[in-house]
Amino acid sequence: MQRVGAKFVRIMSFKPADTEDKTPPEVFRRVGEVTRMFCDAGLQPVHENCMNYGGMSWRHGLELLEKCPGLKWVFDTGNPMLNFDRSKPKPWPRQDAWEFWEHIRDHVVHIHVKDATYVPSKNDCDYNYPGQGQGRVRDILQDAFGRGYDAGISIEPHIAVVFHDPSVKAGAQDMFDSYVRYGRELEKMIAEIKGRRSLTAT
Repeated sequence: MQRVGAKFVRIMSFKPADTEDKTPPEVFRRVGEVTRMFCDAGLQPVHENCMNYGGMSWRHGLELLEKCPGLKWVFDTGNPMLNFDRSKPKPWPRQDAWEFWEHIRDHVVHIHVKDATYVPSKNDCDYNYPGQGQGRVRDILQDAFGRGYDAGISIEPHIAVVFHDPSVKAGAQDMFDSYVRYGRELEKMIAEIKGRRSLTAT
């Protein structure tokens, strides 16, 4: 990473059991140790709100940040709908993307755009183009830019295929086309938010 000039390394905080709602001290110890190792090397570790202890709710995320000094956050707009809010009474509700963002945003150094809609009948999510799901992508980006955010934004479409679901198949051209369309739609949204003409507009 030092050789190529990379600044951030994304890390995770292990996957909790389905019934867990508290982060074990060992997780803080291990994530804290990894965080110190990267920081000592001049690299910034960033934790993603995914299916891990730090992603169990925004409260769990803040607790992880508090107990692992030096750690920062990469916020995935689509992951809240995939996760239960384990800080609330059972039966746990699905997380709210805006609520998570609002509490974690001061620690975010990278935004990862995915959008999805939770479908109760499937007990799963349908993935959407940015702004078409429950990820509050437009609101989050508008808020971020309004607060002076000027860091990285990446995409994880999950439209043609989902990398961790081998049952979803698509041809190479379909994957390419969906990825390009996703990027262009996000670029258009950002241009609208910032009040300027999209670079890809013709």
